[in-house]
Amino acid sequence: MNEPVVSVLMPAFNAEKYIAQAVESILQQNFSNFELIILNDGSTDGTSQIIGGFNDHRICVIHLNENQGLVNARNHLVAAAKGRYIAFLDADDIAMPSRLKKQVHYLDRDEADLCGSACYSLYEGIGRIKTSKERYTDADIRALITISSPLCNPTVMGKAEIFKKFPYRAGKDYAEDYSLWAELALAGYRFANLKEKLITYRIHDKQTSQVRNAETNTIFSKSRAEYVLGLGISTKLSPRPMGFCDRMKVALPFLMQLNRKIKGISVAANYEIYARFQYRGNGLLTPFTRLERLLVSALASFRP
Repeated sequence: MNEPVVSVLMPAFNAEKYIAQAVESILQQNFSNFELIILNDGSTDGTSQIIGGFNDHRICVIHLNENQGLVNARNHLVAAAKGRYIAFLDADDIAMPSRLKKQVHYLDRDEADLCGSACYSLYEGIGRIKTSKERYTDADIRALITISSPLCNPTVMGKAEIFKKFPYRAGKDYAEDYSLWAELALAGYRFANLKEKLITYRIHDKQTSQVRNAETNTIFSKSRAEYVLGLGISTKLSPRPMGFCDRMKVALPFLMQLNRKIKGISVAANYEIYARFQYRGNGLLTPFTRLERLLVSALASFRP
């Protein structure tokens, strides 16, 4: 039997409310050469029974007796994957029917090693759907890692060899995806985001990142500092709110160095990064802070 082109990896822990819809969204793809590996990470609800109700030869299920955490789950799934590409989808998200086909087509052109996509964000508590605002080029994604995660993890597909070479790091739970993107960026891998919205990303109060918010922020901050340092930039210049005079001493040098390290950063990406040096809620001064942001961003983008 030929190996699948794509291994779709789905960790699941107490996901009975959503997992059926997530699984069905993969089975309904218009690209059929995939395997779906589901890891039931010690669920105590009806997750196991729901998974067992699917009868499709492309589904492989791994059951763990006790919950071992997301880093272990993702690494376990990666080790089991047989596909040329690995795609992620969490048990509470929904893939659009063309998701796998479009990402395989893009990666087969060898213009990137990993690609995510734009997505819909579904805020479960209020029933509101928003569209994401991504940056799409390798340069912009690398630059934005200095302040945030510019790849939405459940949208990502990448070369399997990369994930097998670079496992998720123990101790990075709750921000394990961001930490991996930073590591891969420093290792020289190429990123992209497709402009098509390829998943619906569900946001609810039982998400691990929401429940463990303080721990997530601590791990994120440490990984961000490691990334900035890995770029050869002093962490003393890292983005954080400060007054105008300090911004001229810190923010401007940071952006100038960043644009020398990473060629081709757009004005829009520089604009997002510089905003992290400004305070929010400026009231009547908001038009002036936005103008400052635009001028500095343009200077950083176009200065030789």
